[in-house]
Amino acid sequence: MNRHHDAATLENLTPAELLQAMQDHRVLLIDVREPEEFAAERIPGAFLYPLSSFDPGWIPAATAARSVVFQCGSGKRSANAAAQYVGAGAHKAAHLAGGIAAWKAAGLPTVRIDPATGSLVTR
Repeated sequence: MNRHHDAATLENLTPAELLQAMQDHRVLLIDVREPEEFAAERIPGAFLYPLSSFDPGWIPAATAARSVVFQCGSGKRSANAAAQYVGAGAHKAAHLAGGIAAWKAAGLPTVRIDPATGSLVTR
């Protein structure tokens, strides 16, 4: 994975890097948006943990086999969550640079609920 680092051990992943890591089962993806945003559209496989009620102590520790990656709409909230996670003692954290907006711009799949039918729709 081509990783970009800053001084705070925050890895900024591109959509392609995150997709590959997810396909390889090497990440736990945490979506820190609010429930209504998550319900409207999400990255398949993401777990919801809104930043508004975020406690980094509840996030599992990253392991050699699986890292923790945070994601939001544009990258701002996920960078905040990752910083909190590192501040709480995690040795590293990553986030999806550009958030779900960058993911969608890269043409990668999302899941949403069709409000008319209640069915899951993959884009």
